[in-house]
Amino acid sequence: MLQHPDGPDGNAPGRLFIGLMSGTSTDGVDGVLVRLQAGARPVLLASASLDMPEALGGELLALNRPGQDELARAALAGNALARLYAEAVTALLSQSGHGTADVTAIGAHGQTVRHRPELGYTVQLNNPALLAELSGIDVVADFRSRDVAAGGQGAPLVPPFHAAMFGGAQPRAVLNLGGIANLTLLDGGSAPRGFDTGPANMLLDFWCHQHTGHPYDDEGRWAATGHANADLLELLIADEPWFALPPPKSTGRDLFDSVWLAQRLNAFSGPALDPADVQATLQRLTARTVADALERTLPQARDVLVCGGGARNTGLMRDLADCLRRPVRPTDTEGVPAQWVEALAFAWLAQAHVDRLPASVPAVTGARSARVLGALYPH
Repeated sequence: MLQHPDGPDGNAPGRLFIGLMSGTSTDGVDGVLVRLQAGARPVLLASASLDMPEALGGELLALNRPGQDELARAALAGNALARLYAEAVTALLSQSGHGTADVTAIGAHGQTVRHRPELGYTVQLNNPALLAELSGIDVVADFRSRDVAAGGQGAPLVPPFHAAMFGGAQPRAVLNLGGIANLTLLDGGSAPRGFDTGPANMLLDFWCHQHTGHPYDDEGRWAATGHANADLLELLIADEPWFALPPPKSTGRDLFDSVWLAQRLNAFSGPALDPADVQATLQRLTARTVADALERTLPQARDVLVCGGGARNTGLMRDLADCLRRPVRPTDTEGVPAQWVEALAFAWLAQAHVDRLPASVPAVTGARSARVLGALYPH
């Protein structure tokens, strides 16, 4: 489905866009350079992934909670992230042989540190003006705010892109496993629906780093040494009313953070658990909450395509297959590498903004009507 430059669409007309994504896992920046043309398959020209510097990642995590001198620290972190984005742009252009004049715009989501649509705001750290200055390319950023202003959740933003890439006659779901898990429901040609289902890598990475020193549980190997505890799993689900809320809904570290987990572990009255057992239970929590949500909203889904960093966690993929009881496979099997789906989506959203096309889906976010998303920062 996704063409590469040596394929039949390699010399097709169209415009070049860059998509940049750094998710709630704060582990790095993914970027793509893609040729987009209405009615044609996207052509992936280059892709790059840069590790998040440890100090910046730590500061971004810290800024998810109130702290001293937040405004100045947030501004400096936004500057540092924009410089990292600029490095990704340089890598993409170097890899592809294209210059800045060839690229119509960059779509840069920024780093979410607050997401409170019920209070009317969402905050993504970034400095798109600095990124435009450093890259010499127009930048489209701040994609969530307009939808929130229109009464929506401002997230998830990728369901229309999922529909364009993976939609068909048969009902199916697309599951993005970043820090948070979100589902896109594709019901055989009707408008896509979508919503967040709960934590994915966010709690898994936190618990793994706290107890092993590793930033994430590679392929779920550590979780595989433990056993999911059924009583703790039921407590985690039953004790959180958010799981039972109907869509539209979205969430983030404002809810599912280390404090959330500590409170529930302290309330658990069962036997003391080995840390690996907790990890296995958190892995099962992601799978169960995804499966429960899909059963409530699109039980006729034939299969589930998975993208995002969690698609590389073979233990989590096994749990998902067990809980979902239908084929579960990465988007790679459809020709779209799971790692690049979100970055591709922000290139696609940048194109929609440049063309003044509404890209929000009220059935997904709950906004009053579809809106053109993002703000433009000319170079």
